[in-house]
Amino acid sequence: MTDEVLGFIGLGQMGSRMAARLLEAGHKVVVCDRVPGIVAELVAKGATEAASPREVGDRADLVFASLPTPAILRDVALGPDGVIAGQRARCFVDLSTTGPRVAGEVAAGFAEAGRTTFDCPVSGGKSGAAAGTLALMVSGPRGEYDALEPVLKVFGKPFFCGEKPGSAQVMKLCNNMLAATALVASSEAIAMGVKAGLDPALMCEVINASSGRNSATQDKFPRAVIPRSFDFGFTTGLSMKDVGLCVSEAEGMGVPMLVGSAVLQMLGVTAATYGKESDFTSVAKILENWAGVEIRKP
Repeated sequence: MTDEVLGFIGLGQMGSRMAARLLEAGHKVVVCDRVPGIVAELVAKGATEAASPREVGDRADLVFASLPTPAILRDVALGPDGVIAGQRARCFVDLSTTGPRVAGEVAAGFAEAGRTTFDCPVSGGKSGAAAGTLALMVSGPRGEYDALEPVLKVFGKPFFCGEKPGSAQVMKLCNNMLAATALVASSEAIAMGVKAGLDPALMCEVINASSGRNSATQDKFPRAVIPRSFDFGFTTGLSMKDVGLCVSEAEGMGVPMLVGSAVLQMLGVTAATYGKESDFTSVAKILENWAGVEIRKP
């Protein structure tokens, strides 16, 4: 344990597990969230509660945030009651998927105040957050990264993507677009196979031993679609947000994303049918409905 105090804002499915890992590693942690019950659980494990992001900024040296949207992240970081208004925090680390534009805004705001930021989106889901096996994409000042890296390793494996603010966010958007694409395309292929009489579990086994293997057939279908639980742990709304950010940023760079746009439309249909809070594996149910099949063990 060191004298450095860590702050953690946003205790959702990912944040609560990541904050718990910091406590288990012996760190002093100040936590903040709008949901009192989640805060109480972490306080019971040794955390200290703060009433606002500003209070976290007053009480912690290094502040992490894991938040659902760019607008919320911007307000928590730069708002009048945000971390930047606190007097103690010298470094702010955004673990959310918020896009490179917001990363640039946050970096500029903190730089003006003489402080440091890193954008550090993560991948690996709530199971990876609990186990400390996340992939962390990091961008920020290289000279200060070495001091941050040991703390990041509590969450998983960090990959330094560059010094330019937002570089890690671009990396994460590319990853999430590919993950959503794999899910949508696999839903189409497996619905076709089931319609033809194939066992979807056998299909995944064959695909995973062949050139079509992907994250959906390796993990999402066996865990959440074929068992009919549709509880992989990532909402349709968040997947839409990530793919939408990716398509928007790509268009701004002059990179057309025809496939990404189609995936975004499929997620939109899923959200309209099952709600934004539905698990994003529910996209398979859209294909089931259209094909007149059910993806389950015979």
